[in-house]
Amino acid sequence: MPASASVLDTVKQRGTLNCGTDNTAPGFGYLNTKTGKMEGFDVDFCRAIAAGVLGDATKVNYVVVTDKSRFTALQTGQVDVVFAHTTMKPARESAITIDFLPITFWDGTGAMVKAASKVTKFDDLAGASLCTTQGSGTEALLASLVKERGWTNKVLTYENLEKLFGALGSGRCDAMITDKTALAAWRGNSAKPDDYFILPEMLEKSPFAGFVVANDSRWRNALRWITFAMIQAEEDGLTSAKVDEAKTSSDPVMKRFLGLDGTFGADFGIPADFVAQVVKQVGNYGEVYDRNLGPKTPFYIDRKGTPNALFKDGGTMISPLWN
Repeated sequence: MPASASVLDTVKQRGTLNCGTDNTAPGFGYLNTKTGKMEGFDVDFCRAIAAGVLGDATKVNYVVVTDKSRFTALQTGQVDVVFAHTTMKPARESAITIDFLPITFWDGTGAMVKAASKVTKFDDLAGASLCTTQGSGTEALLASLVKERGWTNKVLTYENLEKLFGALGSGRCDAMITDKTALAAWRGNSAKPDDYFILPEMLEKSPFAGFVVANDSRWRNALRWITFAMIQAEEDGLTSAKVDEAKTSSDPVMKRFLGLDGTFGADFGIPADFVAQVVKQVGNYGEVYDRNLGPKTPFYIDRKGTPNALFKDGGTMISPLWN
């Protein structure tokens, strides 16, 4: 492949986006057995990229990845981009040689136990059997936490979140250690949520971001600004239902944002109206959040007072200027 070739060219020629995501993380990436469709926060970002690059949010081939396989899947060309509740860390960009996209969600590592265990804080787990997913950053974190406390805990690892939750439910381990959002999702989706208790501590902060192969700036930049567009749209009050109305705006910044003026799309190598397509077909950041993690879902995770709120509301979600 020529040095100037980009994943962007491959995706446009193929006409389909190969997007790596999980299918065992309710709220983020999971297969809805009732509809037979992939759903979730990460899945919607896959759809947004397809809408922005190909003009059609349905042009996605979902490739299921695990914590262990997600980086290899990208490096071997099985996927074009990965959105799979992945924590942004320096070693991943330096040693694994990937490029992260903007942070889409701030999470933190936590622990969930059976309510009947009477465990109320992490330090109560001395000597307990702990479990997490194979190849995750949490695996290394647990080893460090156990060592610094001088504990002799047994740490078990499982292939994915479904097996991890199964291990907690069956008593193979005393505590399930992973991202707090995943814990909330599995608790909320269980037959008896009150049987499980999420400990209050956040063991480590976990900013989630999608990622692409390193050193492909054409592909990375297009995807970065598709992501920023969803955040900017929420800040502007531009929802999926208001895109057509906004196209009649005389505001020069809005006209450039929607591709009616300027050359953003052409310069990125994607359709001129990429922002309009993303917001109309998938929604702005707030719409995506509410659809998958909002108050009407079983795994409600409140944005208020967290880094996931818009910057103007005290959070960290902000887009650079579009003028």
